[in-house]
Amino acid sequence: MGPISEVVHVQPGAESEAPGGRGASTIYRARRVLAIRPFRRLWGVTYLCSVADWLTILGLTSLATQLTNNYTAQNFAFTGVLLSALLPGLIFAPLGGLLADRFDRRKVMFVADLFRCGFLLSVAFVGTWWWLYIANFLTSASAMMWIPSKEAAVPNLLKRPDQVETANQLGLVMTYGLATVTAGGLYAIVTRIAASVGLPSGFFGELGVAKVIVVLIALLYLASAVLVLTRVKELSIRKPKMAAVAHEQAEKVAKPVTEEAPGLGALIKDAGKYIKSTPLVRGLLIGAAGAFAAGGAVVGSAKTYSASLNAGDSTWGLLVVAVFIGLATGMGGAPKLARRLPHDRLFGISIVLAGLALILVALSPHLTVSLVAVAIVGACAGAAFLTGVTIIGSQVEDAIRGRINAIYQSMMKIIVFGSVSVVPLLIGLTQARRVTVWGNEIIIDGTRPVMLGGGALAAIVGVVAYRQMDSRRSEPIMADLRNAIRRRPRRVNGLLIALEGTTAADTAEQATKLAEWLRSVSPRPVVLAADPALDDARLATIIGNASLSGARAQALAAAAVRADLVERNVQPALDGGAIVVMERFVDSPLAHLSAVAGLDAKELEGLADWATGRLRPDVTVLLDADPGANAPGPLSVEEQWRVQTLLSEMAAADPDHYVVVDADGPEDEVTGRVRTAVRAVLAQRKLGLAPLAEVEAR
Repeated sequence: MGPISEVVHVQPGAESEAPGGRGASTIYRARRVLAIRPFRRLWGVTYLCSVADWLTILGLTSLATQLTNNYTAQNFAFTGVLLSALLPGLIFAPLGGLLADRFDRRKVMFVADLFRCGFLLSVAFVGTWWWLYIANFLTSASAMMWIPSKEAAVPNLLKRPDQVETANQLGLVMTYGLATVTAGGLYAIVTRIAASVGLPSGFFGELGVAKVIVVLIALLYLASAVLVLTRVKELSIRKPKMAAVAHEQAEKVAKPVTEEAPGLGALIKDAGKYIKSTPLVRGLLIGAAGAFAAGGAVVGSAKTYSASLNAGDSTWGLLVVAVFIGLATGMGGAPKLARRLPHDRLFGISIVLAGLALILVALSPHLTVSLVAVAIVGACAGAAFLTGVTIIGSQVEDAIRGRINAIYQSMMKIIVFGSVSVVPLLIGLTQARRVTVWGNEIIIDGTRPVMLGGGALAAIVGVVAYRQMDSRRSEPIMADLRNAIRRRPRRVNGLLIALEGTTAADTAEQATKLAEWLRSVSPRPVVLAADPALDDARLATIIGNASLSGARAQALAAAAVRADLVERNVQPALDGGAIVVMERFVDSPLAHLSAVAGLDAKELEGLADWATGRLRPDVTVLLDADPGANAPGPLSVEEQWRVQTLLSEMAAADPDHYVVVDADGPEDEVTGRVRTAVRAVLAQRKLGLAPLAEVEAR
C-alpha cells in the first residue's frame, strides 16, 4: 500500500512553504513571496505611491501655509489638507470597489495614477489655496479608485493562498515603514537644497521649494502609472473559481460578475447579497465596525487621557510609542498565531482581547499599567487588522473582492472619523474629579467612561463577530487556545484518527475498512494515509541508494518521508476539513524502533515531533492483540510483547486521546469494535454522521 490511497481535493497552496513547514521563519516566507516577480514589481509600485502619499501631506501642508497670509488660516492648513484627503474615502471608496470588480484592474490603476499626477501638477501651476484643497480632494478620490484594485489583485499574483498574509505584512512594512522614512528624508533633503548649494531665494519661483515637492510627487505617480501599465501586466489576471470560502450563495453572486458583466447597480446589489449570505464576511465587517469605533474612541480621547495620569508632559508621547510598538508586535506575531488558530477565530479573539485591554486602560490608576494595557490594545488591533485583510485576500472570491475591500476601507474611515468627532463632545459631558488610588492621584474625567464604553463595545462586537465567523462550532475554543499556548499547529476543520498496533498487517486492514466505512457515513471527505516506513517506494529508494543499514540512519530516512507526507497531504487535508485515517502515525514506529532496534525513546519522540511539526492525532485507536497470536512474522513473540507493552504505556499516559480496542477474535468483530469506538468519538465532536439506523445498516 502506498502512502496515500485516496487524496481529497484541497485548495491549492495548502502545502508547506519550506522545510519545517508552517514553522518557517518570517524572513524565509517574505523571501519566497518576493521571489514572485509580479508581486515584487507591484511592491515597488506600492513603494513609489506610498512615498508620494506621505510627501503629499508634507508638501501640500507647506504649500497651503505659503498660499495664505492669515495666521488662523495657516494654522488650519494641516487640518484642511487632512480633511480634504479623508473625505473622498467616505464617498468614493465603494465606487473604487465597483470599478475593481467590473473593469480591468491594471487599467483602473493606470488611469487613477494619471489623474493623481495631473491633479498634483495643476496645484503647482494654478497656485491658489482654494484649488489646492480641491485638487487634493480629487487626488484622494483617484486614490480610492486605485487602492481597491491593487488590494483585490494581490492574491492573484501569488502562488498559494497561504502567502496572502505574508504579502499583507510586506505591504504594511512598505507603506508605514520604508515609505514613511523615505518621504521624511526626501522632504528634508529637498527643503534644504537651496540653502545647501547657495541658490537665491527666488530660484524655484514664488512658492519656493514646496512647488518643487509637489511636482516631484506628480512625477512619482506618473512613474507608478508607467510601471503598472508596462511591467505588471499580471494585474489584469482574474480567478473566476471560488476561493477557500465555498459558499453556494457566493457562487451565485460572483459568477455573473465574471460572465455577464452587469452594470454598477447590479454590482452593488450583488455585494449586499454576498455580505448578507456569507457569515464569514458579515462577521468580519461587524467586528471591524466595533474595532474601528473603539479605535476612534481611543484616538479622540488619548491626549486628554494622558493628562489625567498626572505623569508629566511626556505621557502622551509614551502612550503613542506604546501603541505603535503594540501594533508592530501584533502584525508581526499574527502569522505565527495563525499557524495554531484559524483566521476566523483569531480575528474575533483579537477584537475581544483589545476591548478587554481597553477597559483596563480606562480603569488604570498608574502610567505603567496604562502603557502595558495600551501596548496590548495595539498588539490585538494590529493582529485583528492584518487578519482581516488576510481573510479578504485569501477567502473572498476574486470577482467580489474589490467591493469587500472598498467597503472595509470606507467603513474604517467613516467610523473612525465619526468617533473622533463625537468623542470630544462626550468627554465634555463629564466633570473632572481628582481621586487617590493606591497613593497615586489621578483625574477621573470623561475620557475614562468613553474608553470604558469603547472597550465594552469592542468586546461585545468581537464576540458577535466570533460567533458569526467561527467555522468550528463542534470544537471548543479552549482546545485551540491550548494549542496556541503549547505551540502546536492549528487545524481548521479536520480530524486526525490514527490506528496503532503491534504489526503492520493489523493496522493496514483495519485502517482501510475504517476509511471505507467513514466515507459511507460522513459528509466530510476522508483521506487514508499509511506509515511511510512500511513499503513506500521513496523510503526504499532512499535506503537502497544510500546503503542505509543502521537503525539510526533508517529512522532518519523514515522521518524525512513522514515529514513530506504530513506537509504535502495530511496537514492540507486537515486544513481542508477532511477526516484523515492515518495508519501507524507515530506511536507504532516509535515503539518498534525503541523496543526492537534499541534506540532511545525520548530521542525518537523528539525526531517525530520535528518531522510532523508536533502534529498529534485527535484520537488514537490502539489495537490490543495477543502478541503470540501474530507469530510467525517479521517480529518474534518477545519483540511483539515489548512493542505492545510500550504502546499500552503510551495509551495509559494519555487516556483522553487513546481508545484501546480488543483486537483478538475474528476480523469482522474487530472491525465492528473499531467502528463503535470511532463512532463515539465523532458523535462527541458532533461531526454529522448519518443517522444511527442507517449506519447500522451499512
